[in-house]
Amino acid sequence: MSRMGDKVLVVEDDLVLGETLEYNLVQQGYRVSRVTDGHAAVDIARQERPDLILLDLMLPGLDGFEVCRLLRREMTTPILMVTARTDEVDRVVGLEVGADDYVIKPFSMRELMARIKAQLRRIRLIHEELTQTLPVSSSPPLRFGNLAIDLNRCEVRLNDDLVEMKPKEYELLVSLAQRRGQVLSREQLLRAVWGHIVNSRTVDVHIRWLRQKIEPNPAVPKRIVTVRGLGYRFDG
Repeated sequence: MSRMGDKVLVVEDDLVLGETLEYNLVQQGYRVSRVTDGHAAVDIARQERPDLILLDLMLPGLDGFEVCRLLRREMTTPILMVTARTDEVDRVVGLEVGADDYVIKPFSMRELMARIKAQLRRIRLIHEELTQTLPVSSSPPLRFGNLAIDLNRCEVRLNDDLVEMKPKEYELLVSLAQRRGQVLSREQLLRAVWGHIVNSRTVDVHIRWLRQKIEPNPAVPKRIVTVRGLGYRFDG
């Protein structure tokens, strides 16, 4: 069952599937809002600030990619994208515009509920860690040359300039930096940042984004190194 008060916004233009999703979510104890097009999804998300958004890719008006892109600029709410398209490029684009996870139609309701719970659990743990951090016991920034990671403010600076990062990028960087010199597999990083195993491509995409933001030459990375066949290592 869900934590009392968790609200899920279901964005699905297939009325039968939308009703089925709403019914199953309510049975699990979630509060549910449901809309059928992209414009309404953006409006309701802004008004209600749901705890999680279940977002269909193919929508009238704005498609799921554009809805995700717009909302990700304004909120860190987990977005779980639902798609009937199996092309890897579609899944990668979904991740690149800010989706946290995706599930491909047809899917089992049990798997979908497990993914929703994993995303909500991950966000809840992050919030608990942040609220438990007190100024008197604040952690000093992690420093690696001209790169500084402020764990208290959740900020990254390069040459004292603030580096804009998506929540997952920041979490991934912290997970790597706190284990400097240690090789971490994609599976380890998926569990640490996403809370469960999704697709190893997810890690690769986010690593590429991080390199573009913190590496002097992203094509020849020095901070986040690929260890062929094993995973990634943060060298600082």
